[in-house]
Amino acid sequence: MSFACPADPPCCDASCPACLLAAAAAFPAAAADPVPGPSDYAAAKALADRDEAALPGALAERLQALQRAALDEGVASCATPRPDTSPFVVVVQLQADGSVGASWRNGTTPLALCLERFLRKRPLLAPPQAPLYLSYELSFEK
Repeated sequence: MSFACPADPPCCDASCPACLLAAAAAFPAAAADPVPGPSDYAAAKALADRDEAALPGALAERLQALQRAALDEGVASCATPRPDTSPFVVVVQLQADGSVGASWRNGTTPLALCLERFLRKRPLLAPPQAPLYLSYELSFEK
């Protein structure tokens, strides 16, 4: 798709307001597309590892406390009499308001599925930058 400069005479200059408006009208999707998120669990986990390692100490401790509370509540909510306690990981993408925008999981047990659904509905805190990727790594001692 192309556009013609509506200015008289045509300028096709990036600083020309008429050109900018014409380009936005010609390419609306390009202006509105959000930054794509990770395509799979491995990419999301790598982002979570990066983001968690970059958090300042006090914020990391606060987030870990909130994550522990969310896990305690989620495991209690998802518990069954004899759950499959195979290890699994859930990665969440925190939005600017602290809500979860997306999630990825590497386990397929009923507990993993239930906990992922639970965590998607459980806001944490507004991160200093968004999106912020965090991981919940679960393993159970028998």
